[in-house]
Amino acid sequence: MTAKKRIVTVIVVVIIVCALCGGGFLLYKKFGKSGSSSSEKVYVQKVSAVNTVTGTNLMNNSFAGVVEAQKSVDVKIDTSKTIDEVLVEEGSEVKKGDKLVTYDIESIQIDIDTAKLEVERMENDIKINKTEIQKLEEEKKNVSQDDQYSYNTQILSLESDNARTEYDIKAKKVEITKLEDSMKNAYVTASIDGTVKNLKDIDELQNSDNPDLIMQISADGDYRVKGMFNEQNADDITVGAPVILRSRVDDTEWSGEISEIDTNPQENSNDMYDYGNTDESTTSSKYAFYVTPQSLEGFMLGQHIIIDLDNGSESDIVKTGIWLYSDFVCKDGDKNYVWAKDSKDRIEKRYVEIGDRDEENGDCEIVSGLESGDYIAFPADYIKEGMSTTTNQSDVSVPDNDLTVDDEGYGIIDDAGTVDDGEIVEGDSGEEMSFEEMYGITEEELESMTDEEAEEFFNNYYAEQGIDIDTESEVTEDGTQDGETEPVDTDDAAE
Repeated sequence: MTAKKRIVTVIVVVIIVCALCGGGFLLYKKFGKSGSSSSEKVYVQKVSAVNTVTGTNLMNNSFAGVVEAQKSVDVKIDTSKTIDEVLVEEGSEVKKGDKLVTYDIESIQIDIDTAKLEVERMENDIKINKTEIQKLEEEKKNVSQDDQYSYNTQILSLESDNARTEYDIKAKKVEITKLEDSMKNAYVTASIDGTVKNLKDIDELQNSDNPDLIMQISADGDYRVKGMFNEQNADDITVGAPVILRSRVDDTEWSGEISEIDTNPQENSNDMYDYGNTDESTTSSKYAFYVTPQSLEGFMLGQHIIIDLDNGSESDIVKTGIWLYSDFVCKDGDKNYVWAKDSKDRIEKRYVEIGDRDEENGDCEIVSGLESGDYIAFPADYIKEGMSTTTNQSDVSVPDNDLTVDDEGYGIIDDAGTVDDGEIVEGDSGEEMSFEEMYGITEEELESMTDEEAEEFFNNYYAEQGIDIDTESEVTEDGTQDGETEPVDTDDAAE
């Protein structure tokens, strides 16, 4: 074999080795942990759901909301106490902490005095019993053995009575402590600012199914806005944060402020707050927060709106129509396109015309080529024209053998084991090689490895093949090729 032929052989081997090495390890790094079972489907979302004008904000600072009645709280009384006076009337405006109802302090004091007398009586009973026990113990010493049994029985009975009485004293003292505390707080106060509603008089309380519910307080204002968040975006929600409320049917917007956060998980139901794409946040726990608007003129009870966190950034661009984040748009020479679903539910390159751009928010206007009802996919290396589409992310897995190595020109390894630049790396008789046939282990075994174990496996694998993946060359420093003793002609090598 001439030196030139050996050099050509080395170049071909290096190209093949790099493609195999890069493709094999990329298989593990990119697809190994998520499984390789291919459905050859692309996940698509409705344009209206990702439209930054009216849809879900992909930067996690937009939330779905609904207009509801203001918060209303029940005011309950202690039915064990006697009401002295109701200090408010129907429709009264109250502030948090205002007194609403006072209890009869005199009756409470009578209960305290009565309980203390009861304690004194029981303590006297114990003293009398102890005196009697002491007397029986002295008399028992002077009686016969048979008569001592009767004395022991009387003594045990008195000691048992004292034990029960001591327990009753402890319980009564706890009652006294509670009564004394109620003397210090002999009134009911408002827990929120608002208006008194559904106030009941004494007769109504006695005949009510809820004899402890005396009134309700509705928070100021006719409406508030309820939004939903989950643990992925919990850090964005804070009491006092300014927000912008946007209508979902026109360009109307209002200012507001987050006034309350409910950390109790909301029940998972047919959620009125869900819209847009289905992702991991739809399976996580959801929580409610409430916005107090400066004005809700024009809004209707139950209307769905968008809550945007007001980060203080303003754009001079008036956005209407369709605006997408620029990451959705790909370049094809001088043309722009998006991956869109066609009429046959296949993915296609859909060429679009770009209008204005908002560099601050990272989105751009789609002048033509898309409608709000179309479906598009977020760009990914594995997407090829003609692939099936789905709106369910659980249907999606990355197609097998889609092993784009990198940008260095090594190409793609296809099912037949060929590199797309024409260099052939055939398997057995040119047939498709399985993962296990190529690497000697199953994909399940590879998936069970850590990143470090997988990297070591591939290093050992290629070392066993005699491939130096670090130097990407099989020419030694002395100018010879592995397995050859004749020096390589450096002039030919340069050529």
